[in-house]
Amino acid sequence: MEQRSRLFETVTVGGQQLRNRMVLPPLTRSRASDDGVPTALMAEYYRQRAGAGMVISEGTVITPQASAYARVPGIYSAEQVAGWLPVVEAAGRDGAVVYAQLWHVGRQSHSSVQPDGLPPKAPSAIPITGYQYRSAHGRIPYETPRELTTAEIVQAYGIAAANSAAAGFDGVELHAANGYLIDQFLNDGSNRRTDHYGGPLENRMRFLLEVITEIARYLPMERIGVRLSPSSDWMDAHDTDKRTLYSTVVRTLNGMGVAYLHLVEPEIAGSTTVDRPAGFIPTAEFAALFDGPVIVTGGHSQASAEQLLASGTADLVGFGRLFIANPDLPNRFLANAPLQPLRPAGIYGGGPEGYTDYPALAASGT
Repeated sequence: MEQRSRLFETVTVGGQQLRNRMVLPPLTRSRASDDGVPTALMAEYYRQRAGAGMVISEGTVITPQASAYARVPGIYSAEQVAGWLPVVEAAGRDGAVVYAQLWHVGRQSHSSVQPDGLPPKAPSAIPITGYQYRSAHGRIPYETPRELTTAEIVQAYGIAAANSAAAGFDGVELHAANGYLIDQFLNDGSNRRTDHYGGPLENRMRFLLEVITEIARYLPMERIGVRLSPSSDWMDAHDTDKRTLYSTVVRTLNGMGVAYLHLVEPEIAGSTTVDRPAGFIPTAEFAALFDGPVIVTGGHSQASAEQLLASGTADLVGFGRLFIANPDLPNRFLANAPLQPLRPAGIYGGGPEGYTDYPALAASGT
Protein backbone atom coordinates (compact mmCIF):
# COMPACT_ATOMS: atom_id res chain seq x y z
CA MET A 1 0.00 0.00 0.00
CA GLU A 2 1.40 3.38 -1.00
CA GLN A 3 2.29 5.61 1.95
CA ARG A 4 0.08 8.67 2.29
CA SER A 5 1.75 11.99 1.63
CA ARG A 6 2.74 13.95 4.73
CA LEU A 7 1.40 17.04 3.00
CA PHE A 8 -2.10 15.67 3.49
CA GLU A 9 -1.82 14.95 7.19
CA THR A 10 -3.73 17.20 9.57
CA VAL A 11 -1.96 19.71 11.79
CA THR A 12 -3.13 22.11 14.50
CA VAL A 13 -2.33 25.83 14.33
CA GLY A 14 -3.68 28.27 16.89
CA GLY A 15 -6.05 25.68 18.29
CA GLN A 16 -7.57 25.00 14.86
CA GLN A 17 -7.08 21.78 12.94
CA LEU A 18 -5.96 22.13 9.32
CA ARG A 19 -6.93 19.39 6.91
CA ASN A 20 -3.56 19.47 5.16
CA ARG A 21 -0.12 21.06 5.57
CA MET A 22 -0.16 23.14 2.40
CA VAL A 23 -0.17 26.92 2.75
CA LEU A 24 -1.17 29.58 0.27
CA PRO A 25 1.44 32.14 1.40
CA PRO A 26 1.14 35.92 1.10
CA LEU A 27 1.30 36.90 -2.58
CA THR A 28 0.93 40.51 -3.68
CA ARG A 29 -1.26 40.59 -6.80
CA SER A 30 -2.50 44.21 -6.90
CA ARG A 31 -6.17 43.60 -7.69
CA ALA A 32 -7.79 45.74 -4.99
CA SER A 33 -9.52 49.01 -5.83
CA ASP A 34 -7.63 52.29 -5.92
CA ASP A 35 -8.77 52.81 -2.32
CA GLY A 36 -7.42 49.43 -1.21
CA VAL A 37 -10.84 47.79 -1.02
CA PRO A 38 -10.87 44.06 -1.86
CA THR A 39 -12.82 43.19 -4.99
CA ALA A 40 -15.08 40.43 -6.29
CA LEU A 41 -12.20 39.33 -8.53
CA MET A 42 -10.07 38.80 -5.42
CA ALA A 43 -12.83 36.68 -3.89
CA GLU A 44 -12.80 34.44 -6.97
CA TYR A 45 -9.01 34.14 -6.83
CA TYR A 46 -9.05 33.00 -3.20
CA ARG A 47 -12.07 30.76 -3.80
CA GLN A 48 -10.10 28.91 -6.47
CA ARG A 49 -7.23 28.28 -4.01
CA ALA A 50 -9.36 27.33 -1.02
CA GLY A 51 -7.98 23.78 -1.03
CA ALA A 52 -4.97 24.83 1.02
CA GLY A 53 -5.04 23.88 4.66
CA MET A 54 -4.08 27.45 5.50
CA VAL A 55 -4.55 30.62 3.48
CA ILE A 56 -2.54 33.73 4.38
CA SER A 57 -3.73 36.86 2.65
CA GLU A 58 -1.56 38.96 0.42
CA GLY A 59 0.26 41.75 2.23
CA THR A 60 -2.46 44.02 3.62
CA VAL A 61 -1.43 47.52 4.63
CA ILE A 62 -2.35 48.87 8.06
CA THR A 63 -2.47 52.57 7.12
CA PRO A 64 -2.40 54.62 3.90
CA GLN A 65 1.23 55.51 4.73
CA ALA A 66 2.15 51.80 4.96
CA SER A 67 1.78 51.16 1.23
CA ALA A 68 4.31 51.33 -1.59
CA TYR A 69 2.26 50.36 -4.64
CA ALA A 70 -1.14 50.92 -6.20
CA ARG A 71 -4.07 48.57 -5.68
CA VAL A 72 -2.77 46.63 -2.72
CA PRO A 73 -5.53 45.96 -0.18
CA GLY A 74 -5.78 47.65 3.20
CA ILE A 75 -7.44 46.83 6.50
CA TYR A 76 -7.77 50.31 8.03
CA SER A 77 -11.20 51.49 6.77
CA ALA A 78 -14.76 50.28 7.18
CA GLU A 79 -15.05 49.89 3.40
CA GLN A 80 -11.99 47.64 3.33
CA VAL A 81 -13.32 45.49 6.17
CA ALA A 82 -16.61 45.10 4.30
CA GLY A 83 -14.71 44.23 1.13
CA TRP A 84 -12.71 41.55 2.90
CA LEU A 85 -15.77 39.73 4.27
CA PRO A 86 -16.69 37.88 1.03
CA VAL A 87 -13.03 37.29 0.21
CA VAL A 88 -12.35 35.63 3.56
CA GLU A 89 -15.55 33.59 3.23
CA ALA A 90 -14.43 32.40 -0.21
CA ALA A 91 -10.92 31.54 1.00
CA GLY A 92 -12.30 29.45 3.85
CA ARG A 93 -15.18 27.82 2.00
CA ASP A 94 -13.56 24.37 2.02
CA GLY A 95 -12.45 24.60 5.64
CA ALA A 96 -9.14 26.44 5.27
CA VAL A 97 -7.91 28.52 8.19
CA VAL A 98 -7.50 32.10 6.92
CA TYR A 99 -5.03 34.65 8.31
CA ALA A 100 -4.44 38.27 7.28
CA GLN A 101 -0.88 39.38 6.73
CA LEU A 102 -0.41 42.84 8.27
CA TRP A 103 2.04 44.93 6.29
CA HIS A 104 3.92 48.20 6.58
CA VAL A 105 6.68 48.76 4.03
CA GLY A 106 8.50 51.57 5.88
CA ARG A 107 11.31 53.03 3.78
CA GLN A 108 10.39 50.89 0.77
CA SER A 109 7.67 53.41 -0.07
CA HIS A 110 8.09 56.71 -1.92
CA SER A 111 6.77 60.27 -1.62
CA SER A 112 4.87 59.82 -4.91
CA VAL A 113 2.47 57.40 -3.18
CA GLN A 114 2.46 58.87 0.32
CA PRO A 115 -0.77 60.68 1.28
CA ASP A 116 1.14 63.81 2.35
CA GLY A 117 3.53 63.75 -0.61
CA LEU A 118 6.53 63.59 1.72
CA PRO A 119 9.19 60.84 1.97
CA PRO A 120 8.06 57.70 3.82
CA LYS A 121 8.81 57.01 7.46
CA ALA A 122 11.20 54.38 8.78
CA PRO A 123 13.19 53.62 11.94
CA SER A 124 16.07 55.86 10.80
CA ALA A 125 16.80 58.36 8.05
CA ILE A 126 18.80 55.81 6.04
CA PRO A 127 17.84 55.27 2.37
CA ILE A 128 17.91 52.01 0.46
CA THR A 129 20.87 52.28 -1.91
CA GLY A 130 21.24 48.82 -3.45
CA TYR A 131 17.86 48.86 -5.22
CA GLN A 132 15.48 51.23 -6.98
CA TYR A 133 11.84 52.03 -6.37
CA ARG A 134 9.44 50.71 -9.02
CA SER A 135 7.32 53.80 -9.72
CA ALA A 136 4.47 54.16 -12.20
CA HIS A 137 6.96 55.80 -14.57
CA GLY A 138 9.88 53.41 -14.18
CA ARG A 139 12.59 52.74 -11.65
CA ILE A 140 13.87 55.67 -9.61
CA PRO A 141 16.15 55.99 -6.57
CA TYR A 142 14.74 55.43 -3.10
CA GLU A 143 14.47 58.52 -0.94
CA THR A 144 15.93 59.20 2.48
CA PRO A 145 13.04 58.38 4.82
CA ARG A 146 11.89 60.37 7.80
CA GLU A 147 12.43 58.90 11.26
CA LEU A 148 9.09 57.81 12.66
CA THR A 149 7.63 57.95 16.12
CA THR A 150 6.50 54.47 17.09
CA ALA A 151 3.37 54.89 19.24
CA GLU A 152 1.09 55.79 16.35
CA ILE A 153 2.28 52.85 14.22
CA VAL A 154 2.00 50.34 17.06
CA GLN A 155 -1.59 51.44 17.64
CA ALA A 156 -2.32 51.10 13.91
CA TYR A 157 -1.28 47.44 14.03
CA GLY A 158 -3.76 46.85 16.85
CA ILE A 159 -6.58 48.52 14.94
CA ALA A 160 -5.70 46.46 11.87
CA ALA A 161 -5.86 43.28 13.94
CA ALA A 162 -9.27 44.23 15.31
CA ASN A 163 -10.45 45.00 11.78
CA SER A 164 -9.10 41.63 10.60
CA ALA A 165 -11.21 39.85 13.19
CA ALA A 166 -14.24 41.89 12.11
CA ALA A 167 -13.58 40.82 8.51
CA GLY A 168 -13.71 37.15 9.51
CA PHE A 169 -10.02 36.28 9.53
CA ASP A 170 -9.01 33.54 11.98
CA GLY A 171 -5.78 35.32 12.90
CA VAL A 172 -3.03 37.59 11.62
CA GLU A 173 0.52 37.25 10.41
CA LEU A 174 3.02 40.03 11.04
CA HIS A 175 5.18 40.71 8.01
CA ALA A 176 8.57 41.04 9.72
CA ALA A 177 10.53 39.84 6.68
CA ASN A 178 11.91 41.12 3.37
CA GLY A 179 13.31 44.39 4.64
CA TYR A 180 9.93 45.94 5.46
CA LEU A 181 9.24 48.10 8.51
CA ILE A 182 9.58 45.55 11.31
CA ASP A 183 12.64 44.05 9.65
CA GLN A 184 14.07 47.57 9.34
CA PHE A 185 13.85 47.91 13.12
CA LEU A 186 15.52 44.53 13.65
CA ASN A 187 18.56 45.01 11.40
CA ASP A 188 21.30 47.33 12.62
CA GLY A 189 22.06 48.48 9.06
CA SER A 190 18.67 50.23 8.87
CA ASN A 191 18.16 51.05 12.54
CA ARG A 192 20.55 53.68 13.92
CA ARG A 193 18.19 55.11 16.49
CA THR A 194 19.58 56.44 19.75
CA ASP A 195 16.38 55.94 21.77
CA HIS A 196 15.18 52.70 23.35
CA TYR A 197 14.27 51.29 19.91
CA GLY A 198 17.86 51.32 18.66
CA GLY A 199 21.33 50.15 19.57
CA PRO A 200 21.44 46.85 21.49
CA LEU A 201 19.53 43.89 20.11
CA GLU A 202 16.94 43.98 22.87
CA ASN A 203 16.13 47.56 21.87
CA ARG A 204 15.88 46.76 18.16
CA MET A 205 13.43 43.95 18.99
CA ARG A 206 11.27 46.27 21.08
CA PHE A 207 9.09 47.50 18.20
CA LEU A 208 8.18 43.95 17.12
CA LEU A 209 7.36 42.93 20.68
CA GLU A 210 5.27 46.04 21.30
CA VAL A 211 3.32 45.38 18.12
CA ILE A 212 2.62 41.79 19.19
CA THR A 213 1.55 42.95 22.66
CA GLU A 214 -0.78 45.54 21.12
CA ILE A 215 -2.35 43.00 18.76
CA ALA A 216 -2.83 40.61 21.69
CA ARG A 217 -5.29 43.15 23.12
CA TYR A 218 -7.62 42.16 20.27
CA LEU A 219 -6.65 38.58 19.37
CA PRO A 220 -5.37 35.61 21.40
CA MET A 221 -1.60 35.24 21.26
CA GLU A 222 -2.10 31.83 19.63
CA ARG A 223 -3.71 33.57 16.63
CA ILE A 224 -0.69 35.81 15.89
CA GLY A 225 1.92 34.43 13.46
CA VAL A 226 5.23 36.05 12.50
CA ARG A 227 7.09 35.87 9.20
CA LEU A 228 10.88 36.26 9.10
CA SER A 229 13.54 36.09 6.36
CA PRO A 230 16.67 35.50 8.47
CA SER A 231 19.24 35.11 5.70
CA SER A 232 17.95 37.75 3.32
CA ASP A 233 19.67 41.06 2.68
CA TRP A 234 17.07 42.06 0.09
CA MET A 235 16.32 45.80 0.12
CA ASP A 236 19.48 46.45 2.17
CA ALA A 237 18.35 44.35 5.12
CA HIS A 238 21.88 44.25 6.51
CA ASP A 239 22.93 43.27 10.01
CA THR A 240 26.35 42.64 11.48
CA ASP A 241 25.23 39.34 13.05
CA LYS A 242 22.10 37.86 11.54
CA ARG A 243 22.54 34.51 13.29
CA THR A 244 22.44 36.09 16.74
CA LEU A 245 19.72 38.55 15.74
CA TYR A 246 17.21 36.07 14.38
CA SER A 247 18.05 33.28 16.82
CA THR A 248 17.20 35.69 19.61
CA VAL A 249 14.02 36.81 17.88
CA VAL A 250 12.87 33.22 17.35
CA ARG A 251 13.61 32.21 20.94
CA THR A 252 11.69 35.23 22.18
CA LEU A 253 8.70 34.46 19.97
CA ASN A 254 8.80 30.87 21.18
CA GLY A 255 8.47 32.04 24.75
CA MET A 256 5.48 34.22 23.89
CA GLY A 257 3.35 31.38 22.53
CA VAL A 258 2.57 32.87 19.12
CA ALA A 259 0.59 30.84 16.59
CA TYR A 260 3.45 29.94 14.28
CA LEU A 261 6.80 30.94 12.86
CA HIS A 262 6.89 31.51 9.10
CA LEU A 263 10.41 31.27 7.65
CA VAL A 264 11.42 32.38 4.16
CA GLU A 265 14.15 30.28 2.58
CA PRO A 266 17.56 31.92 1.94
CA GLU A 267 17.15 31.59 -1.84
CA ILE A 268 14.23 34.01 -1.91
CA ALA A 269 14.75 37.75 -2.45
CA GLY A 270 11.35 39.40 -2.36
CA SER A 271 9.41 37.55 -5.06
CA THR A 272 12.40 36.13 -6.94
CA THR A 273 14.71 33.17 -6.53
CA VAL A 274 18.42 33.95 -6.25
CA ASP A 275 21.62 32.17 -5.31
CA ARG A 276 21.96 31.62 -1.60
CA PRO A 277 23.71 34.63 -0.09
CA ALA A 278 27.18 34.22 1.30
CA GLY A 279 27.05 33.12 4.89
CA PHE A 280 23.40 32.08 4.71
CA ILE A 281 21.98 30.31 7.74
CA PRO A 282 20.06 27.07 7.13
CA THR A 283 16.34 27.39 7.78
CA ALA A 284 16.50 24.24 9.92
CA GLU A 285 18.70 26.05 12.42
CA PHE A 286 15.99 28.58 13.22
CA ALA A 287 13.15 26.08 13.02
CA ALA A 288 14.82 23.99 15.71
CA LEU A 289 14.54 26.91 18.14
CA PHE A 290 10.75 27.11 17.88
CA ASP A 291 8.46 24.61 19.58
CA GLY A 292 5.25 25.58 17.79
CA PRO A 293 4.23 25.09 14.16
CA VAL A 294 6.80 26.21 11.59
CA ILE A 295 5.86 27.21 8.04
CA VAL A 296 8.63 27.22 5.43
CA THR A 297 8.14 28.99 2.10
CA GLY A 298 10.45 29.47 -0.84
CA GLY A 299 10.58 27.67 -4.18
CA HIS A 300 9.62 24.22 -2.96
CA SER A 301 8.30 21.34 -5.05
CA GLN A 302 6.11 18.54 -3.76
CA ALA A 303 9.18 16.35 -3.28
CA SER A 304 11.23 18.94 -1.42
CA ALA A 305 8.23 19.82 0.73
CA GLU A 306 7.82 16.18 1.72
CA GLN A 307 11.50 16.15 2.71
CA LEU A 308 11.04 19.25 4.86
CA LEU A 309 8.14 17.64 6.68
CA ALA A 310 9.91 14.30 7.08
CA SER A 311 13.02 15.97 8.51
CA GLY A 312 10.99 17.92 11.04
CA THR A 313 12.23 21.27 9.72
CA ALA A 314 8.70 22.32 8.77
CA ASP A 315 5.21 21.49 9.92
CA LEU A 316 3.63 23.25 6.94
CA VAL A 317 4.98 24.36 3.56
CA GLY A 318 3.99 27.39 1.53
CA PHE A 319 3.74 27.17 -2.25
CA GLY A 320 3.61 30.60 -3.88
CA ARG A 321 4.23 30.44 -7.60
CA LEU A 322 2.88 26.89 -7.82
CA PHE A 323 -0.41 27.99 -6.27
CA ILE A 324 -0.68 30.98 -8.61
CA ALA A 325 -0.44 28.77 -11.69
CA ASN A 326 -2.28 25.79 -10.19
CA PRO A 327 -5.27 26.94 -8.17
CA ASP A 328 -6.16 23.32 -7.39
CA LEU A 329 -2.60 22.44 -6.36
CA PRO A 330 -3.59 19.93 -3.62
CA ASN A 331 -5.72 17.98 -6.10
CA ARG A 332 -2.86 17.93 -8.60
CA PHE A 333 -0.45 16.66 -5.97
CA LEU A 334 -2.92 13.94 -4.96
CA ALA A 335 -3.45 12.87 -8.56
CA ASN A 336 0.22 13.18 -9.50
CA ALA A 337 -1.03 15.38 -12.34
CA PRO A 338 1.09 17.75 -14.44
CA LEU A 339 1.61 21.24 -13.11
CA GLN A 340 0.88 24.32 -15.19
CA PRO A 341 3.71 26.83 -15.66
CA LEU A 342 3.54 30.34 -14.29
CA ARG A 343 2.89 32.97 -16.94
CA PRO A 344 4.62 36.33 -16.47
CA ALA A 345 1.62 38.31 -17.70
CA GLY A 346 -0.70 39.46 -14.95
CA ILE A 347 1.43 38.68 -11.93
CA TYR A 348 1.07 42.26 -10.66
CA GLY A 349 -2.07 44.18 -11.51
CA GLY A 350 -4.59 43.91 -14.30
CA GLY A 351 -7.75 41.84 -14.53
CA PRO A 352 -8.50 38.11 -14.72
CA GLU A 353 -5.59 37.33 -17.07
CA GLY A 354 -2.81 35.63 -15.15
CA TYR A 355 -4.94 35.79 -12.02
CA THR A 356 -8.18 33.79 -12.15
CA ASP A 357 -7.88 32.25 -15.63
CA TYR A 358 -5.60 29.33 -14.71
CA PRO A 359 -7.81 26.24 -15.20
CA ALA A 360 -8.46 23.67 -12.51
CA LEU A 361 -7.60 20.02 -13.11
CA ALA A 362 -11.02 18.83 -14.26
CA ALA A 363 -11.50 21.78 -16.58
CA SER A 364 -7.98 21.60 -18.03
CA GLY A 365 -8.37 18.10 -19.37
CA THR A 366 -5.09 16.91 -17.82
